[in-house]
Amino acid sequence: MLGKTDTFEQFLITESAQIPLIDFSINLMIAALMSYILGLIYVKYGNSLSNRNTFSKNLILISVTTMVIISIVKSSLALSLGLVGALSIVRFRAAIKEPEELAYLFMAITIGLGLGADQAYTIITSFILIALFIIVRNYSSRSERQVAPANLYLTIRSNLIDRISIDPIVEIFRKHGISAKLKRFDESKDVVEYVFNISIDNVKDLVVLKSEFRKIDNDMELSVLDQEGVIL
Repeated sequence: MLGKTDTFEQFLITESAQIPLIDFSINLMIAALMSYILGLIYVKYGNSLSNRNTFSKNLILISVTTMVIISIVKSSLALSLGLVGALSIVRFRAAIKEPEELAYLFMAITIGLGLGADQAYTIITSFILIALFIIVRNYSSRSERQVAPANLYLTIRSNLIDRISIDPIVEIFRKHGISAKLKRFDESKDVVEYVFNISIDNVKDLVVLKSEFRKIDNDMELSVLDQEGVIL
């Protein structure tokens, strides 16, 4: 019995395959390139309200890191078991505010997993199809928006937490007949921020809203965004 245990322990220690350096380097460059393109797609076609440029820069690091980990642990059973133990004590606590961010994170991880497992053709084909789907869906949605009133994201940010409440803001929307939906609300010790999805017919409505909100707080920060970026 002791001999079998020693044999198994020796297998865990010695069983390790050498990683082909050339193939590893090629896969690493492909992972970096694909995740870079994924970041460009996210910046151009994403719907997230957060800073997409900043978030997209993390996708490359996530992809290449995942690929390196998979490439190393797949060559050794002992390292694979060690990875399982490490994951049981390390927790992923990234602040994900938008479901779309999580989707792109999974795509970046998938790129690293696939290339780390030497499934380059499968990953490249899947990535091309997914990218085409995102682009086609974006242009289809854009065509539908052209025949409808403008749907914009209005962000209201103020340091006057005691004075800036939801009720007077909603009353302003009702007063001018503007449809609005609260999409996000953030409040800290010094700052309160509201994000609304509003529907307007012309730019004059934005000028009126700006004037009304300035009456509540003259130093209030306002920004209006559409699918392409900041317009006010």
